[in-house]
Amino acid sequence: MILLIEDSTDDAELTRYAFAKAGITVPLVTLGDGATAVAFFEGTGIYADQATRPCPALVLLDLKLPRRSGYDVLRAARANAATRHVPVVVLTSSSREADIRRAYEAGANSYLVKPLEREALLGMVRSLDGFWLRFNRNVGA
Repeated sequence: MILLIEDSTDDAELTRYAFAKAGITVPLVTLGDGATAVAFFEGTGIYADQATRPCPALVLLDLKLPRRSGYDVLRAARANAATRHVPVVVLTSSSREADIRRAYEAGANSYLVKPLEREALLGMVRSLDGFWLRFNRNVGA
């Protein structure tokens, strides 16, 4: 499962479209705010039951989220023993150096700026598939 943490329904649908167009059949689960994502990684609230939160193979994380920031989500993912080594790719609109540095310091594996065009996003998704899902090996994989 790929976990997409994205508050924009338009961006989430565009990402879902790119995954389908690229032929990626791994289920894509979307969480729409930072507080829900933190609860997912902490195993609290509706995610207290392990069955409701399978370990993702990859996390795509927007930084600008309502209720909790993407940095909070990243710290929660890294604090959880089950997800500590899951690749987290920041996929956001910010290209600010301070945001990039802060994301890597919080434990991001990669930082990508969302492309504005569909074809560019499709190319990025194909690269994600090749590197993070097909070739990359992770703990427990």
